[in-house]
Amino acid sequence: MTQADTQTQAPPAAKLSLPTLTTMVVGSMVGAGVFSLPRRFAQETGVAGALIAWAVAGTGMLMLAFVFQYLAVRRPDLDAGVYAYAKAGFGEYLGFFSAFGYWASACVGNVTYWVLIMSTVGAVAPALGDGDTVLAVVLSSVGLWLFFALISRGVKEAAAINRIVTVAKVVPIIVFVILALFYLEPSVFADNFAGADYAGSLFNQVKGTMLATVFVFLGVEGASVYSRHAKRRADVGRATVLGFLSVFAVFASVTIVSYGLMPMAEIAELRQPSMAEVLEHAVGTWGKVFVSVGLIVSVLGAYLAWTLMAAEVLYVAAKDDDMPRFLKRATPADVPVPALVMSTLLSQIFLVITLFSDDAFNFALDLTSALTLIPFLLAAAFAVKIGWGGQRGQVLIAALATVYTAFLIYAAGLKFVLVSFIIYAPATVLFVMARRDQGRRLFSPREYVILAVSVAGAVLGIVALAVGWISL
Repeated sequence: MTQADTQTQAPPAAKLSLPTLTTMVVGSMVGAGVFSLPRRFAQETGVAGALIAWAVAGTGMLMLAFVFQYLAVRRPDLDAGVYAYAKAGFGEYLGFFSAFGYWASACVGNVTYWVLIMSTVGAVAPALGDGDTVLAVVLSSVGLWLFFALISRGVKEAAAINRIVTVAKVVPIIVFVILALFYLEPSVFADNFAGADYAGSLFNQVKGTMLATVFVFLGVEGASVYSRHAKRRADVGRATVLGFLSVFAVFASVTIVSYGLMPMAEIAELRQPSMAEVLEHAVGTWGKVFVSVGLIVSVLGAYLAWTLMAAEVLYVAAKDDDMPRFLKRATPADVPVPALVMSTLLSQIFLVITLFSDDAFNFALDLTSALTLIPFLLAAAFAVKIGWGGQRGQVLIAALATVYTAFLIYAAGLKFVLVSFIIYAPATVLFVMARRDQGRRLFSPREYVILAVSVAGAVLGIVALAVGWISL
């Protein structure tokens, strides 16, 4: 480490309490995804499939929440949980991929927020389309860099804003559920129970919704990412479980009650945010306006939380010498500006890519979920590894979380696995830069194997895109 690096290190971070950590987890999870759920689920499944999907997702994500709780207590020496657990369990290169994948998923997820907010405004400003027009991308880019300027002022200020926004954005979601229950038509709900003809078998219906459920639960690991800021390490695990339980019922309710208001085939054709369109059908224009305003507040708050987490992952990885050392620099206000710049730039790149996608929102949503699966899988497998020979209950929970995450990779399908490889493989340049900063050997024999697999997957993905086997 050079003298310049030492001088740019931040002072000890402000410590976060259990309520603050829990609020940050809830703030991370309650975002764009919940406002898009009615249409996304109606495109894939009926009521029966949705109930099974939420049961699977709820159980699986609860197991993951318990995994993060267990690891926070068992390994209090590890910061930035998702990345640190992968490195400790399976080596530096896979740990690097976990850090990069989690960071990239946060950046791509931020793109969904801007697409959705522009689609919302697009209902009254047709030039914005579904959030994927040139004008929409330009305006989103302006917002993206304005938030960069805000966050650069300090983590404490941004976290305080996030607490206020989290409370504000939950209100329209709860109001939606209550009104939907009041206007629910039992006959419509019954007609939607088995699903429409286009939905396919019950297994395919459940499988088709898995990435959507992953997306809305992203953030369940948020407290572990901020573990270095926690007053007590035990609070990290408690905040994870409390945050998850706080939002699970709300997410499932938004989906299920929508089936009682409109035929699923009609819901599947709504523009995003579909929750606003569903409420408009039930109560009129004011319902759409009410939800749309809530969405804008929700999306901006979630964007703030995820930008903070993305920068935090890069920063901590750089401090552990797994990213280039320029990323370990932070301001006196504890803001890792170089990491924040990279996060904003990657989001900017994917904003431009949405111009070439058939369905910008769903593509960004699914890719966000797919990129997160490898970090989640490695964290769950690490919990199995360190728990083996210890408490059987903890090992069983970790094993269930591992199986669930592996199933999610299968549910993602070949398309998103290959696109993920295209993103992962070039990231190795950052790993090489970090090794060179330290004057170390670039790859071990085992790491060369991992490199070969990632490059082969990326080449196959590029070929698949070029010849039309898969599309964005």
